[in-house]
Amino acid sequence: MRTMKAQVVEAPNKMVYKDIPVPQITDDEVLIKVKYCGICGSDWSIYTGKYAAEKLPLITGHEFWGVIDEVGKNTVGLKVGDRVAADLCLTCGNCYFCRRGDGLLCQTFTQLGIHTHGGFAEYVNVPAKNCYLLPDEIDDYAATMVEPLTTAIQASRRMDNELGASVVVLGAGLGVLHASVAKLRGATPVILVDGNAERLAIAKKMGAADYFINIGETPDAVAEVMRLTGGIGADYVIEAVGFSKTYEQAFNMLRRGGKLEAFGICAPDDMAALSPFEFVLGEKKVSGSCAGIGNDWGVAINLLQYKRLDPSPMYSLVVPLSELEDALNEIQTNKSLMKVLVSPEVTERKTF
Repeated sequence: MRTMKAQVVEAPNKMVYKDIPVPQITDDEVLIKVKYCGICGSDWSIYTGKYAAEKLPLITGHEFWGVIDEVGKNTVGLKVGDRVAADLCLTCGNCYFCRRGDGLLCQTFTQLGIHTHGGFAEYVNVPAKNCYLLPDEIDDYAATMVEPLTTAIQASRRMDNELGASVVVLGAGLGVLHASVAKLRGATPVILVDGNAERLAIAKKMGAADYFINIGETPDAVAEVMRLTGGIGADYVIEAVGFSKTYEQAFNMLRRGGKLEAFGICAPDDMAALSPFEFVLGEKKVSGSCAGIGNDWGVAINLLQYKRLDPSPMYSLVVPLSELEDALNEIQTNKSLMKVLVSPEVTERKTF
């Protein structure tokens, strides 16, 4: 039996780097040799037991890509040696929601690296139908950004901003991608709000927005958004932070008839105070989005292949798989870190 190195969250705040068997694939799966996997905030939540604790022990990591090492006999269009990224969303295809085309609401919805084993290992097994070929134009680091970009694409679809509409994004983590996608869709102006000067500087380097509000220098972000929109408010606001206070700010930044796109994940018991009066007389709207799925992956790959978006300024650090736990903790104390990548094949950390 072949074995591999993997980082296994065995219990809250207990991660063990150890040898485990290489996954056995079914006829409908492929085995991927992981090249890189990005760290997401959800990885920290699972590590600390705040999310999916009932799924432990678990190999986390869903922002991965790799090279196909083995294919099941029912696989079509894929072969050993192909570079692929994998849609992490696993749906039944038969429930009420799946039949409506709403796979993200599937009644048995699970995700690779969140509910089932993921990419913080040397190998991961994935349904062949979830794999997307990565063209050579997408380099090894950019390939780890396919999954994060799909989340921004799905949120943009849900928001459906009109050409020339004003868009505010709260949060300069994944919010940088939300702002970038809004610009690609023709939003004007795009306003990015955050309290971290270094992250805002990265966003500026990427040209992710037209205006950048640092709440450390401009505490009343709502008033500043009103000023920048001529006192009307924004057509659309994306909350990409995950705090009740910022949800309240986002709602107050909207113009009458505007739409709030909810993306940041709060704790299950968090509540935000949103005025029913404004919902009714202001005709404000709210929709939610939690992940990318399906053709979002094809779109993300196209955008990266043709350099419509360059995520390279977001890269902060590459670490060996053996240092994953240290990296998770480091991200919590060093808020200037934006995107940290993990690789089973890297032996020394690299800073960008």
